[in-house]
Amino acid sequence: MEIKKLPKSQIEILLAVPAPELEKFLDMAAEELSKEIKIDGFRPGKAPRNIVEQKLGSEKVLAHGAEKAVRKSYVDSITKNKIEAIGEPKITITKIAPGNDLEFKVVVSVMPEITLGNHRKDVKNIKKEKRVGVSEKDVDSELNNLARSRAKLITVNRPARVGDRVEIDFEAQIEGKTIEGGVSKNHPLTIGENYFIPGFEDKLIGMKEGEEKTFELPFPSDYHKKELAGKPATFKVRISLVQQKELPKIDDEFAKNLGKFENLEKLKANLKEGMEAEKEKKNQEKWRTEAIEEIVKSSQMEIPDILVNGELDKMMVEFEQNIAQMGMAMETYLSNLKKSKEDLQKDWQEPAAKRVKAALVLREIAEAESITVESQEIEEEMNKVIAYYKNMGSLEKNIDMERLYNYTKGVLLNEKVFQLLENLK
Repeated sequence: MEIKKLPKSQIEILLAVPAPELEKFLDMAAEELSKEIKIDGFRPGKAPRNIVEQKLGSEKVLAHGAEKAVRKSYVDSITKNKIEAIGEPKITITKIAPGNDLEFKVVVSVMPEITLGNHRKDVKNIKKEKRVGVSEKDVDSELNNLARSRAKLITVNRPARVGDRVEIDFEAQIEGKTIEGGVSKNHPLTIGENYFIPGFEDKLIGMKEGEEKTFELPFPSDYHKKELAGKPATFKVRISLVQQKELPKIDDEFAKNLGKFENLEKLKANLKEGMEAEKEKKNQEKWRTEAIEEIVKSSQMEIPDILVNGELDKMMVEFEQNIAQMGMAMETYLSNLKKSKEDLQKDWQEPAAKRVKAALVLREIAEAESITVESQEIEEEMNKVIAYYKNMGSLEKNIDMERLYNYTKGVLLNEKVFQLLENLK
């Protein structure tokens, strides 16, 4: 076996299976293949190899046997040499013939080698933010946000205004043809939030329930759907509902309706405590981000594309989940953002690479500092997750326990690394 390093944390492995050993795999291949066909005089899987080769052709048996030999030799080689391979290997057979050694090469990505700088010194240059208090004005602003989130919707018989929630039927056409996705019934929107193309919501101001209107607006020149960008469109709109938002009065009764609070002062105190904790957490996250960025700068590594692409996939899943939690359709959000999924992934290339480097550096520091996580710690955290799913009515049997174990171990290990870095003087 020969191993050769390639750029971007890839390696090339040259392997050979000696002819005598290959014979064993050919016998196994013949046995497997004979189970799939009927050979007179033999039970399935019991026909001799020469009979199977006569029936199917020696090339098919050779190809099937070679596949089995390649797979086992590759796994044995990376296990024996403790190679941390990632992703699917690219295998090329370079020599295959009856009675000869089987030779092939494998190109595969591996976990990159990390050369840390002086991580203990690096973090000492990162200043920690001073504790920032929460003002009365901040608390009042949060109270107003709470009130807005609990506003009552009252159906009104008057022209629509900015801030009203309306439901509309609309159809969008270009050159007399309805565009794809350009029709909707009882579509809800709040005038002024500007989720539609510029100028659309302004046209709704002053319209009453049951009123119809036709108007023209151009799609923005940088619209995410290139076939629509810059083109004038005709919109036919009918308002089917107009509702105004009535905010609750912020008083003791409002506080009691939110749950366990005796009065408004108790609610304010709780909000202030939560906002202070949130600011403290943001300060901590900011410091941690800057610390890792500083360590990455002084470290050397060459990351494979497969890790960046995997991180991009994770970021897209996270993004879609966040959009869903906001109660929005992905297509609508992208339309407002004037981007496609492909555009997002192009924009995220650098952030994805940063996330990969940060994860690799954290792992390397844990090893350099001999930081470990005990199985008991992992199990305790896992039990909290499982208990949460039980309380949410989810079936814990659907949880991938191995994946949860590895994820929990990684989170706890990273936390210990950060705690060590934060406590360095």
